[in-house]
Amino acid sequence: MTTIRPGAGETAPGLTDSGEQPAPLGATGLPVGKAKSMFRLGFEVFVQNRLAIVGLFLLLAAVLFCFLGPLIRPSNQITVNLDQVTLPPGPGHPLGTDETGYDQLGRLMTGGQVSLIVGFSAAVIATIVGTVWGAIAGFFGGWVDAVMMRIVDAILSIPILFLLLFLVTIVKPSVPVMVFVLGLTAWLVPARLVRGESLTLRVREYVQAVRVMGGTSWHAVLRHIMPNVVGTVIVNATFQVADAILLVAYLGYLGLGIAPPSTDWGGMLSNGTAFVFTNYWWLIYPPGLAIIIVVVAVNLVGDGLRDSVEVRLQRR
Repeated sequence: MTTIRPGAGETAPGLTDSGEQPAPLGATGLPVGKAKSMFRLGFEVFVQNRLAIVGLFLLLAAVLFCFLGPLIRPSNQITVNLDQVTLPPGPGHPLGTDETGYDQLGRLMTGGQVSLIVGFSAAVIATIVGTVWGAIAGFFGGWVDAVMMRIVDAILSIPILFLLLFLVTIVKPSVPVMVFVLGLTAWLVPARLVRGESLTLRVREYVQAVRVMGGTSWHAVLRHIMPNVVGTVIVNATFQVADAILLVAYLGYLGLGIAPPSTDWGGMLSNGTAFVFTNYWWLIYPPGLAIIIVVVAVNLVGDGLRDSVEVRLQRR
């Protein structure tokens, strides 16, 4: 038997230059032990998006301002003080006071709490309901899909703002009511998106394998369909937050928001427009800028999350 020996400067097959056995490769093409986890890859992609980092910083700053600010700088947001009505910014009132004597800076914090709580809570409800509804409709198909999606189409045919105006006129607006109303009117869009993804995923080999191996349909929906639409769900959830904050602002601007003495940014903006010709700028610009900054920040974070959960980018 002839033995083949490596020549000068050559390395034996399966050995490194130092004569050691190379480490086996993982699924990502990197040596085992050095292969990056999917979470780390997604985190690196997110960090590379500078606009997403800016949006995350602005969003965190808004949350700290609204929820930690009142603890650092408390102000009276219950008792009306008619001796300090519409005071300009100055010592003791960095953003002045409003038409009822409330400190405008404290009012901005209180209104931000309502807007953020309603926005995020309504987005969570809408995302959960829409994901489950769309996944079931898309996976089962047939008459189940037809009935469920016709319900979605029927509700979508009604303008959402009109539906909200109708609902808030028959119930007293409060934070739980606003969360419930916005959540149950915003799940329609994610339901249609997830349903479209489910129609594609249900014919994949790994989903068909579940049926062949005797797995139940609910197992396929919960373990294979819903986890694989996470990218679509996460991106849409961020847009749901932005839309919910804007809808709260719309209702507050129309005078159908949270009842006094509570408020939200839309209600503050609505009250400020009554003084647009009196040069009381501190009643208009702060709540308006707060709405714009938070909505833009949420959308920037959504763009970053979309890139980070994209399988194509995670495996590049």
